[in-house]
Amino acid sequence: MAEPIIDLRSDTVTRPTAAMLQTMLEAPVGDDVYEEDPTVRALEETSAALFGLEAGLFCPSGTMTNQIAIKAHTEPLSEVICEQTAHVYLWEVGGIAFHSGASVALLPGDRGRVTAAQVEAAIRPANNVHYPTSNLICLENTSNRGGGSCYSLETIASIAEVAQRRGLALHLDGARIFNALVATGQRAADYGQYFDSISVCLSKGLGAPVGSVLLGSNAFIHKCRRIRKVMGGGMRQAGILAAAGLYALAHNVERLADDHRRAQDLGATLATQPYVAEVLPSETNLVIFRLQAEMKSEVFLAHLEQLGIRASSFGPQMIRFVTHLDVDDTMIERVKNALQTLSVPA
Repeated sequence: MAEPIIDLRSDTVTRPTAAMLQTMLEAPVGDDVYEEDPTVRALEETSAALFGLEAGLFCPSGTMTNQIAIKAHTEPLSEVICEQTAHVYLWEVGGIAFHSGASVALLPGDRGRVTAAQVEAAIRPANNVHYPTSNLICLENTSNRGGGSCYSLETIASIAEVAQRRGLALHLDGARIFNALVATGQRAADYGQYFDSISVCLSKGLGAPVGSVLLGSNAFIHKCRRIRKVMGGGMRQAGILAAAGLYALAHNVERLADDHRRAQDLGATLATQPYVAEVLPSETNLVIFRLQAEMKSEVFLAHLEQLGIRASSFGPQMIRFVTHLDVDDTMIERVKNALQTLSVPA
């Protein structure tokens, strides 16, 4: 019998477990556009309470929650400050320009992370008509392009202080926020005091098939509900999907530590291979590495594909592995063996 495919392309490829599917089947539902779906409301309330904020809004994707938040915090001729590899800028189809008519100030970060001093220096003079108005700061935790790097709570607090003092809103793209919490030992409840809005993704490491929740104040979420509607995000009996999110929050958070351990194991193996030039530090479930010039990305990926292993190209000579709940220790051993059978072309 053929061995199962090992898919390391992303933690978005996970499939619902039997227990999650059963929970979805049993979920009480209603019309969420009328705010009558009890399971959606339970997910929104649970998520908001977890992060110390007042309210939540369930949406189909993290891209939608991020873009709704940016639209709600900005106006045309304003500007968003973020790191130059931020998902909200790089991988959301130019959504900031399309939806919000806002400019973007890009900062060079340390593996996707910026400092309070960088943020403060990027804020535009308010009285100069040549500039857009600085309205919003966006952070990403963990940073995808940074290899799953995590912000310290001290850095977040210092950036929040700048935002509050200078009158800017602060948004968190928390696509992998639970990976950051598990890796650092931080508490979700501490985040509400720093961020005006938080996007929490349920369909990556937590293993739900669909969905993200946007968190903020009652007034902010009321405004965002209208924006969600105009973006086509108003769902009806969405409790079937929200139930998967509730199950994920209850059962799939602590196990993220297993994904982190497996990612570090892969990183250690890669660091010993002659065809690997560099491996970024692996704090969570992402392993990003650069191949030597002699080893072309397409050759490397084709070798893995022949062995039933899938991975992603992440730029010239760059590869990304992502561990998740559908990859176990036996699979990691298969990947390590595959890595050790590959040699640099003569």
